[in-house]
Amino acid sequence: MSDTVARRRVLLVGATGVVGTECLRQLAADDSVAQVRALVRRPMTDAPVAPTIEVLVTDMSALESHPDFFAVDQVVCALGTTIKVAGSQAAFRAVDFELPLRVAQLARAQGATHFLLVSALGASATSGVFYNRVKGELEDALGALGFRSLTIARPSFLLGDRAEFRLGERIAQPFGFLMPPRWKPVHARQVAAALVDAARQDLAGLCVMENIALRRN
Repeated sequence: MSDTVARRRVLLVGATGVVGTECLRQLAADDSVAQVRALVRRPMTDAPVAPTIEVLVTDMSALESHPDFFAVDQVVCALGTTIKVAGSQAAFRAVDFELPLRVAQLARAQGATHFLLVSALGASATSGVFYNRVKGELEDALGALGFRSLTIARPSFLLGDRAEFRLGERIAQPFGFLMPPRWKPVHARQVAAALVDAARQDLAGLCVMENIALRRN
């Protein structure tokens, strides 16, 4: 392990979500990570106990007030909601496009070189499905920021402990075995494992991990 890798500082956004929770646990156990900064809206009561974890509670609408939060090497973004939970397409876009992009811009300005994103199967800026189109637009916007490395995970239906109810994922749990391989459900810990491994390898360029690949972790 090189000294450069050993000093990795990682910012995790979306640490309280189903994938983010797994990312935080796995990053905390990774001895190549010197510090994990979990950026959250409210205090976390169930964060893993580890000397490398720093929970940063902040107003997500005033991120520019804390440029030091973004002085990291890598960013893992596991933010995500649904239109039903958000309440409108505009509110959904604010969480799934505007906020991740702003985090990326701030981190890039502070010298971050690797951005890792939880996107979605079917993400495309030209999709006729609003959800997939927003995800694709974010991928394209991130690609234009000039990160040395950009890693994108595109999971299908997610399995794991989620606070909010999502009908599609609830249906996918018992009937996932009937789905084509590309659409089969993937566990949040598998997605997190793929992201954490990609962060550890820190390869230059664009890496897109589709659902079938994520399910191998």
